[in-house]
Amino acid sequence: MGRLGTGIGWRPEIAEAVERMPGIDWVEVVAENVCPGHLPASLVRLRERGVTVVPHGVSLGLGGARRPDAGRLTALAERAQALGSPLVTEHIAFVRAGGALTASPPLEAGHLLPVPRTRDALDVLCENVRIAQDALPVPLAVENIAALFSWPDEELTEGQFLYELAERTGVRLLIDVANLHTNHVNRGEDPAEALDGLPLEAIAYVHVAGGVERDGVWHDSHAHPVPGAVLGILADLAARAAPPGVLLERDENFPEPAELERELAAIRKVVEGGRQATATARPAAPARTDSGDTEDTGGARQRLGVAQAAVLSSLVAGTPVPEGFDRARLGVQARALAAKRADVVAKVAPELPVLLGASYREAFLEYARERPMRAGYRRDALDFAGFLLDGDRTDLPRRELREWWLDRSGPAPRRRVARAARRVLLGRARNAPSVRA
Repeated sequence: MGRLGTGIGWRPEIAEAVERMPGIDWVEVVAENVCPGHLPASLVRLRERGVTVVPHGVSLGLGGARRPDAGRLTALAERAQALGSPLVTEHIAFVRAGGALTASPPLEAGHLLPVPRTRDALDVLCENVRIAQDALPVPLAVENIAALFSWPDEELTEGQFLYELAERTGVRLLIDVANLHTNHVNRGEDPAEALDGLPLEAIAYVHVAGGVERDGVWHDSHAHPVPGAVLGILADLAARAAPPGVLLERDENFPEPAELERELAAIRKVVEGGRQATATARPAAPARTDSGDTEDTGGARQRLGVAQAAVLSSLVAGTPVPEGFDRARLGVQARALAAKRADVVAKVAPELPVLLGASYREAFLEYARERPMRAGYRRDALDFAGFLLDGDRTDLPRRELREWWLDRSGPAPRRRVARAARRVLLGRARNAPSVRA
């Protein structure tokens, strides 16, 4: 794989601005948000200009106890082929737990959650990565994630964990320097020590993003300017080894294009300064211990599955916090998961915030405290509407809400009901004041 250069995360909200930005060598697109047979026209135009497009997956859950889902792998492979991509990327995270492996209800997080840095988790992750590599037509790179909480009794540092993963599987690494900063604030981990342990030759590219600190917790929001501390970590990495590519991520609260261009210019300046600096001597790689790497990971999968199911259940179903975890931090994570669910459901089912008005967020958070997500956000929207209809609240537009639910939950759209619901929604939208969820 050759050098990527400087890029930006492609999002529909800034598609036109990205096309006009000078010096954009490549873009990254969330894999689950594009359809191979119906690529957005903006991405097609970028490809025709020779701009590289890399699909970035968020739903495989390579760090989970289950083996990667074959259907999700096929979908990721199809996107790589449709986009002519030189590689695909995913995350070192788990996004679901429970099910047959643990004889417990299946649970979905709707978000990337950290895996424990243990031998069991590493063995399972290595096997999952190999499965993914065999199923994909191009190389795979995996990203370190940001975390709000730590697992107790971890056996490896971030650097050791990533080093062994790359050594044992040959997988490339997508290093997110914003996530290293997040873990510094939230878990007290030194970014320089993490960089010390990395196999720098395995880096495929680097993510840079902004966040915000609230009540002593750093939230990797991708909705704020890149802070100086993150640029400092990027400079440290660039002084050690020139990254093949660097990409600016922005997912929400999009600024004017000129501000994004200024951030890209700052990133280029930092990387160029790192290239010109005298490279810091790299410490010896962390000493390996016997990993016990075998083809049989059944026992490790079951142990990891039980642990992950207990954590996820406490986050989304209100069960007790497992022993050894920081209750306050898991509480922050639980609220963040519920808030994200509310935001995403509002996007995939925009009629619901219109119908419910200012009460939407309060009603959704009440629902989320009692009902874990079962099968994705569209199903979550239907379950939320059903939850409201089954309740006894008298402040809801029950007739319109029921019509919406019937239209979306049936095997085919109920055209008469759908037209009536749309008329109601349009009328409410015209007459209602603007409300921020």
